[in-house]
This record gives sequence, structure tokens and C-alpha cells, in this order.
Amino acid sequence: MKILIALCIAAGSLMAQTTKVTPLMTKDLPELAGKEGTVVTVEYAPGVSSAAHRHNAHTFVYVLEGSVVMQVRGGNEVTLEAGQTFYENPADVHTVSRNASNTKAAKILVFLLKEKGAPVTVPVK
Repeated sequence: MKILIALCIAAGSLMAQTTKVTPLMTKDLPELAGKEGTVVTVEYAPGVSSAAHRHNAHTFVYVLEGSVVMQVRGGNEVTLEAGQTFYENPADVHTVSRNASNTKAAKILVFLLKEKGAPVTVPVK
């Protein structure tokens, strides 16, 4: 019974380790017809990664805390520390997006220039 309880607690802890996206603002850009700017923060629990996706936007990333590993299809994998930046163009597929640490959380600030009303993230198979 004790083993079963320990396994349930461990599984719950793993499920609690997620990526949290917090919308901060979205602003229409009337000078750029049909476009809007969106700002979000993304928090990665230790060891967490995102599935492959795209943003269909000009995407600017600034690392606020910790370190993250980023890569777009055809590009080099890079590890970014707090204070460093990353860019994705609208055609990029974001193949790697993960916390570089298995023990510390990471947090990024993301600014997207995208089509008005378009989703921030689109899954890629």
C-alpha cells in the first residue's frame, strides 16, 4: 500500500510540472492593418519542454529567469540565460523549447506581432 501511495504522489508531482502561459496584453496596431501585438510570459517548471509548434508571428523572446533551450527547424539549438533574447519568424517551426535545468524554474517574456485574432501557438505534428 505504501508503494502505491508513493507512486501516486510521484505521478501527481510530474503532472504538476507544466508550462504556464500568462497573457499580459494584446493591442491592435492600426498603423499595420489587420495586425496586433501580444505579450505573454511563459513559465517552465524544472525539466519541462513544449511540443513542436509554430506561432505564425514575428516572435521576440526575452529570458527573465533561469535558462531555456530553443531551436527552430533548420537552425542551431541554443541555450539562453536570463537577459538573452531569441527570435522566430512567422514561417519558423519551433522544434525545441525547454527549461535547460531539471532543478530550477525558467521564465520568458514573449512579444508576438501577428494577425489580429490569430492564436498565439499552433501545434505542429
